[in-house]
Amino acid sequence: MGKKFKVKVDESFEFNLKTSDIDQLDLIKLSKKKIHVINNNKSFNVHLNEAHFYKRNYVITINEHIYNVNISNQLDQLINELGLSSGISKKINLIKAPMPGMILKVNVIKNQQVKEGDTLLILEAMKMENSILAPKDGIIKAVNIKCNETVEKGELMIEMD
Repeated sequence: MGKKFKVKVDESFEFNLKTSDIDQLDLIKLSKKKIHVINNNKSFNVHLNEAHFYKRNYVITINEHIYNVNISNQLDQLINELGLSSGISKKINLIKAPMPGMILKVNVIKNQQVKEGDTLLILEAMKMENSILAPKDGIIKAVNIKCNETVEKGELMIEMD
């Protein structure tokens, strides 16, 4: 049994997908941020404008129309059904790599003050650029990565207070 996801587009449309649905897509990756999809004999050009990995929020353009896409996994859905908040963003002080990849850009330095949602760095993984955001307001205690370095999943990148 594959993983299940709930995809919400512009807060108007909701889709339930499984990994097998995604695997069946006829797509060609054109670049880091562009893919071409054929579905039901129709052609779609998809461009990733913004990726907010921790918030699972993405802004994409499909055939010149812009969409805001939120993706929730089974755990996110369970937490929501129980009426709980994960509360994870307020407790995180250690920013670790969510996946292996290469650091494309570091936007912060030691002792810099940041606000929740500020882009700390850009991590390229699986040919996609991922914005790693500040999970809370705080001060950067240490920056343990540099541009063009590779990181492994779980590797400590930034420490916050």
